[in-house]
Amino acid sequence: MDLLQRFQQYIFDHHLFSPKDTLILAVSGGVDSVVLCELCHQAGYSFVIAHCNFNLRGAESERDADFVQQLAHKYNVSFLIKEFDTKAYVDTHKLSIQEAARALRYGWFAEILKSEVGGQKPETENRKENVMRENKKSGGPTTNHKPPTTNVLLTAHHLDDNIETMLMHFFRGTGIHGLRGMLPKQGDIVRPLLFARKEELKKYATENKLSWVEDSSNALDKYSRNYFRNQLIPLVQKIYPEAENNLVANLRRFADMELLYEQAVEQHKKKLLEYKGGEVHIPVLKLQKSQPLHSIVYEIIKDFGCSPAQVEEVARLLGSESGRYVQSATHRIIKNRRWLIIAPVQAEQAQTLAIDEEENKVVFENGKLVFESLSNKNVQLINDPSMAFIDRADLQFPLLLRKWKKGDYFYPLGLKKKKKLARFFIDQKLSLTDKEKVWVLESNKKVVWVVGLRIDDRFKITDATRQVLRIRFENL
Repeated sequence: MDLLQRFQQYIFDHHLFSPKDTLILAVSGGVDSVVLCELCHQAGYSFVIAHCNFNLRGAESERDADFVQQLAHKYNVSFLIKEFDTKAYVDTHKLSIQEAARALRYGWFAEILKSEVGGQKPETENRKENVMRENKKSGGPTTNHKPPTTNVLLTAHHLDDNIETMLMHFFRGTGIHGLRGMLPKQGDIVRPLLFARKEELKKYATENKLSWVEDSSNALDKYSRNYFRNQLIPLVQKIYPEAENNLVANLRRFADMELLYEQAVEQHKKKLLEYKGGEVHIPVLKLQKSQPLHSIVYEIIKDFGCSPAQVEEVARLLGSESGRYVQSATHRIIKNRRWLIIAPVQAEQAQTLAIDEEENKVVFENGKLVFESLSNKNVQLINDPSMAFIDRADLQFPLLLRKWKKGDYFYPLGLKKKKKLARFFIDQKLSLTDKEKVWVLESNKKVVWVVGLRIDDRFKITDATRQVLRIRFENL
């Protein structure tokens, strides 16, 4: 098969997009992206051309932008261009030039994918001033057409790019996901040339009399990818002439291995993870027996904002005492006796609600309290921790409803000596996340009720009680 047939077959085999989709081609003007445009044109696909001008190479950057505009004119398609002050972005965000360009490029691509681009009219050569330049002076392209079903972004990454990506990941440190390189499709980003070698693309361009521009920075070895391309891989090939072909085969193997790996990870997760409300509970003994432990731990915790560096910390939690935890920006992994509990980090709230004597309902973070005054004659006591029966005469209003804090104590019902809430929680075998949810009802600086758990013995009803305040806690 020739390159065009292989291109179409690759799209079909990997279900990259459908004919009704609007294709947005990321075009730099180099041979790879020029060939991508020609192949899409020859295959009869409808597309739009998008170009990034990073303003890093002076007149050469302007030359590239003009060339890509003429390319859009040649194919009679719409032309989108975004101009960036890349150096300012580098200074502001403390990134390398490569990192900054990538962040800016894919940030803009994400905007385009959400926009309506399929029905824009192509630009003509004599109306260059109307090119849809989405820069500081313009507010971006506008259109009144009906949006297409799907926008799909196509990049011109090829097989040589993927070899370089795999090697860069390998030397930088990676797992199976990095070793399989780039995928043909990730979300709305499609790479339909990953099957082709660079030399094949150049040959196709020459045979079809296509013109392109050369980026002079590609010859500079100061960029990591260029160093791999220009120095490292040729050096390795002097010792192993078949190195590149072997690496291509490895990419296929690693892609297959990733599928098997993902299947195994999912099986472990099904056995280990128990979902309880907003929390995930993991039995410690089961996890300890799971092998390979560190890989399984990583695949679990990465979904909760944890980094690879925290794997060892979580592994140590398995043998630690209760209460120890590891925290990410969004979650906390807590050792609670025979369990690891993964729970969202609770936002600190210095919330205190004042409750006046006439109020009959208060809504707060955990639910609501319902108040009802009764005569002692009409009270029927029930053993329910969500109900509190208080001698109203012992209360001083306003009552305060607040989160418990360190140092709080009370006299648990049935006891004549005080106990700190922290000790009480241990006796009740509350987990760390359960403790964080506890609120108390207070009267004149005394804890009346640890809401939903126990009232204070000093406020219980007796034979002398005339008026009872019944409080019902309804948990959300």
